[in-house]
Amino acid sequence: MNTLKKAILAATCVGSLVAMAAPAPAQTTLRAVMHSDLKILDPIWTTAYIVRNHGYMIYDTLLAQDEKGEIKPQMVEKYDTSADKKTYTFTLREGLLWHDGKPVTSEDCIASIKRWAVKDSLGQKMMSFVDSIDAVDAKTFTIKLKEPTGLVLLGLSKPSSNVPFMMPKRVADTDPNKQIEDFTGSGPFVFVKDEWKPGDKTVYVKFDKYKPRSEPASGLAGGKVAKVDRVEWRAISDAQQAVNALSKGEIDYVEQPSHDLLPTLKKDPNVNIVEAAKTQYVFRPNTLHKPFDNPKIRHALWYAFNQEDFLMATIGDENYIKPCKALFICDTPFATTKGMDGLLTSNSKKAQELLKEAGYDGTPVVLMHSTDLKALTNLAPVAKSLMEKAGFKVDMQSMDWQTLVARRAKKDPPEAGGWNAFLTAWVAADVMNPISTAYVNASCEKASFGWPCDAQLEKLRDDFARETDPAKQKAIAEAVQLRVIEFTPEIPVGEYVQPAAMRKNVKGYVISPIPVFWNVEITK
Repeated sequence: MNTLKKAILAATCVGSLVAMAAPAPAQTTLRAVMHSDLKILDPIWTTAYIVRNHGYMIYDTLLAQDEKGEIKPQMVEKYDTSADKKTYTFTLREGLLWHDGKPVTSEDCIASIKRWAVKDSLGQKMMSFVDSIDAVDAKTFTIKLKEPTGLVLLGLSKPSSNVPFMMPKRVADTDPNKQIEDFTGSGPFVFVKDEWKPGDKTVYVKFDKYKPRSEPASGLAGGKVAKVDRVEWRAISDAQQAVNALSKGEIDYVEQPSHDLLPTLKKDPNVNIVEAAKTQYVFRPNTLHKPFDNPKIRHALWYAFNQEDFLMATIGDENYIKPCKALFICDTPFATTKGMDGLLTSNSKKAQELLKEAGYDGTPVVLMHSTDLKALTNLAPVAKSLMEKAGFKVDMQSMDWQTLVARRAKKDPPEAGGWNAFLTAWVAADVMNPISTAYVNASCEKASFGWPCDAQLEKLRDDFARETDPAKQKAIAEAVQLRVIEFTPEIPVGEYVQPAAMRKNVKGYVISPIPVFWNVEITK
């Protein structure tokens, strides 16, 4: 062997040994405790927030709202509106791929919009104005309207449940009332189904072919840059255990630490507390079955309840609660207390009189009680106590939140596994106007679980959708509130603020109505 060959061989061997000895790049993992365990995976089929959060991990949206609530392009490169405001043209960004490597197309987006619109309150109303949605080419599609409305951009940028997530056409063609079985997305993270263990953990890994926007992240808009290789959602239902794990550095983030543990966390030098948007508690009756098929019986609840009892039993800290009788979140453009005088005052005598007038016959109210979410656990017991003082007979049935979510979709009568009522919470972004507020939708079979059916309320919502003058919209929103009080598809029972907690070495957390994990990194 000549000298040159020996040198090359030696160099090759040394290079190989160095390569073998070099440590592999460290994989960064963010460990988070979310507000609930993930058991359902279809964010269109359900409005459950944990499923919405899952959706933001793996899917993307055509448009998004930034931290100021302004609508920005996301998957869309640009959009144009015709002079008569009846045609919207959307063009997708270059380089968008599904997790299986196939390109995102107009047909995928059209199918996704249609499936979302069947389930979502705002989507349903938007589609009532739509004449057609057609693909121009693989990257361009149009939405043509029968008449102008501001709901197209508002709907496609809807930040919370249900979110118009884009899915491959083969997935989006699934019946909206059936859950999807294919979880291929195009977002910054990939769902690792093989590692999904309900009750233990949910795993996501970075999608290395995701193409983020060039703008800085702002709210739910801008560049979604995955800066960690792996995100693990750990199922820890005990609030104290979750906080202890955060303090010890065993986890990095807690979405909803219990309010009574916040003083302890604030003293921890290794933990940051980040405040999020306001949230509204809501009581939802089922209008299909006795006794709440009678609007007069439902109306008695406005006198039976008071907000302070619900808020102190659940949050307990006056720094984070706000009694607010406005149907639409307080301190927002359509908030009003019109028609609320004398309501939500625990006037049990008045409630009893109304029940007697309505002919209430003692039919038990099957009240579903969520037991595993700290922010919801004490709601049903308070409702039960106040309702019984008002003369209702209440059968409170306890279950975890995911079981409640599955059961509330059933239209069966209570004696056959159905239900009469439950309580939940909505972030401010979901309850700011008559269109996006899901429980105001009274479109019968198309309405959300509870299925209220009221032509008068639907007409008001149509009027709001057509109106562009803010002052006139305000007047319509007031009329909606008055009709909601009379018809009672829902009752707001108070507002609160829910902070998140994270280790101080978690950097880049984006403040938005939804907990998102793009742009987050873990420093040493």
